[in-house]
Amino acid sequence: MKKIPKDFLWGASTSAYQVEGAWNIDGKGPSVQDAKAGGFIADLNVKGITDFKVAADHYHHYKEDVALMAEMGFKSYRFSINWTRIFPNGNEQEPNQEGVIFYNNLINELLKYNIEPLVTIHHFDLPQGLEDLGGWNNKELILKAYVKYCEVLFKEFGDRVKYWQTINEQNMMILFGHILAKQKTGIDEGTKSYQIFHNMNVAQALAIRALRKISPNGKIGPAPNIAYVYPKTSKPEDILAADTANLIRNWIYIDVLAKGKYDQILLNYWQDNGYDIEITEAEMELFKSVKIDFIAFNYYSTMTAQAPTKEKDYKVGDQQMGFNIENMFQSATNEYLEKTEYGWEIDPVGFRMTCRALKDRYDLPIIITENGLGAKDTLTSDGKVHDQYRIEYLRKHIEQIPSIINDGVDLFGYNPWSAIDLVSTHQGISKRYGFIYVNRDEDDLKDLKRYRKDSFYWYKKVISSNGEDIK
Repeated sequence: MKKIPKDFLWGASTSAYQVEGAWNIDGKGPSVQDAKAGGFIADLNVKGITDFKVAADHYHHYKEDVALMAEMGFKSYRFSINWTRIFPNGNEQEPNQEGVIFYNNLINELLKYNIEPLVTIHHFDLPQGLEDLGGWNNKELILKAYVKYCEVLFKEFGDRVKYWQTINEQNMMILFGHILAKQKTGIDEGTKSYQIFHNMNVAQALAIRALRKISPNGKIGPAPNIAYVYPKTSKPEDILAADTANLIRNWIYIDVLAKGKYDQILLNYWQDNGYDIEITEAEMELFKSVKIDFIAFNYYSTMTAQAPTKEKDYKVGDQQMGFNIENMFQSATNEYLEKTEYGWEIDPVGFRMTCRALKDRYDLPIIITENGLGAKDTLTSDGKVHDQYRIEYLRKHIEQIPSIINDGVDLFGYNPWSAIDLVSTHQGISKRYGFIYVNRDEDDLKDLKRYRKDSFYWYKKVISSNGEDIK
């Protein structure tokens, strides 16, 4: 059995809009997250949860937070840059220098403790100014704006940032908008969703090309949410459905950047549904000319699929609870898996299987940029958080890592969600993921004091032993 490499990047993750707060400070403009307090899906109409205006106030506590990460022994920290701190409306002529200064300071603080910065360029927080002009559906506008934004990041931070992730969970944005929210199958909605998908792919390819010119030693890749799809049974129809679901949920969001083309099954799907996607020959040539260096992926659970049934009124959940595409597949419950209190299936062995599948299809280095357990933590009167449930969840996944590496997978880091408590996109601050507790609730900011959870000390031990002591 191979051991975990000594240079393995142990750390954790956050995203800017969920952790920073300071939503209108130092020149920052409004993002779509500031406009939609409950998350990036307006149709959800989430009530009774906090917005992202303060979050964990990491903007004002970053030195304290980084020191706590260093105390845990982090080798890496995956975070995102808030687009509207750099370009408040998304398309200004010059970047906002206050935003540049903040991220310079954050990166330098990380490097002071020898923590490798893993930077996500775009994590669900499109500038509202761009959204008002069509956002990702306005190809000419968005390509210019995204590439300019990337070029500024590469020039300002590329001398210290080696690892870049282009777009976080592109597949969840597309699937949520088109499928998960209301099960829409109309031609107009489908065309719009997959045009955005294509526009995002062009933007990512242009970003790769820009990085090669500006910071040639940098590494870049996408950060999709990957959940390997099992067939419900050994019936051939279920196996075919699962294979199709794997493609539509997972692989199409990597294929074009790793292989330079769209899968024929996807092209058939578009044609069969009348989705008219504007794709130029120059864009397809662009895809062939660039290639990602690694795959960052977020793993929470697997998915199970079966052949479509005649039942039309089947329900789907959130991004980790399955979805259906008419005449292709529908999700099913996996009776062999336990679930979290939020209904997400727990599958550590599926973590290994997902890594194997990524190796088989792409044979690229991979890094875990999210994996974790959301729960309603309780702060005791003596300032403790006994989150043994989180430790158990993470332990079961981490104990798979040596086997994953032994399988031949080039896994070079593990950055679970999340380094510190932050505002969950759908359930607010009540659904906590962090190793560090932030003292606030949905409607009371309290003192925002940081407390080390039991999982903090446990993860510190895991890192110091390089994954050998996970008891």
